[in-house]
Formats: sequence, structure tokens, C-alpha cells
Amino acid sequence: MIAFYDRVIGWISGKIPESLMLLFVRITLAGIFWRSGRTKIEEGSWFTISDTTYYLFGEEYANVPLPTDFAAVMATVSEHVFPILLVLGLLTRLSATALLGMTMVIQIFVYPDAWWSVHSLWTALALVLIVRGSGLLSLDAALLAKTRQ
Repeated sequence: MIAFYDRVIGWISGKIPESLMLLFVRITLAGIFWRSGRTKIEEGSWFTISDTTYYLFGEEYANVPLPTDFAAVMATVSEHVFPILLVLGLLTRLSATALLGMTMVIQIFVYPDAWWSVHSLWTALALVLIVRGSGLLSLDAALLAKTRQ
């Protein structure tokens, strides 16, 4: 029984299951921020930031210690660029760190009561990617393999 358990744990701990898990984590974290970013865009446009977004950053998100227009643009761009990079597995650790930073800004300055219900989960996802990287199923891994040839 112990030998079977050890084999199962050995397989689960392997590169393929880990890479599948990291792909799932990348897609999950990317999806959270992508959907948020899409709410900031004018409906029917590719990338026109809506007046509602500027209003929210001026009113509801006013505690963020950045100029309103700058914060609205940076958040919107970040919520589009970093999720795309995560799904591709390109610059994964950088992208996860950027989204972790956004999470902390949101936690501290916008929704301080949302730690256990939301932000702790986003933080956990980002930290997994920062610590473990993107896994084998990523452009990071492909580029690294190419540079080692």
C-alpha cells in the first residue's frame, strides 16, 4: 500500500502534472484580470477606455495614490497585457508579480475588507506562479530550451 502511495505521489509530483496545474493557474489568474479589464473598455471598441472607468477611478477608487487618469489607463492596460502574457506563458513571473502588485493596491486602497473572500485567493495564484514559474507548457519554457541549444 505504501509503495502504491509513493508511486502516485511520484507521478503527481512529476513535470507533466505540475505543468498542467501551472497552466490551469495561469489561465485562472489571467481570466480574473482579463474580465475585469474588459469591463473598463467601451462596448464595441477594441480598446477605448470608458467614461465609467474614469469616473470609478475618480470616485470609488479615489484612495489609490496615483493621478486618476493615469491609474485608470495603467490598470486597464495591465489587466489586458499581463493576462495575455500569462496565458501564453511568456514573462510569467513578471506578469504574476505585476498582478500581485495590483491585487495589493486593490486590497489596501480600494476594498480592504475583501482579503479572505477574494484577494487572498488571487494572491495565492500569483505566488504559485512567481515561485514555480510557468511550467513546460509555456513560451517561457520553449524560449529557455531554445537558448540552451
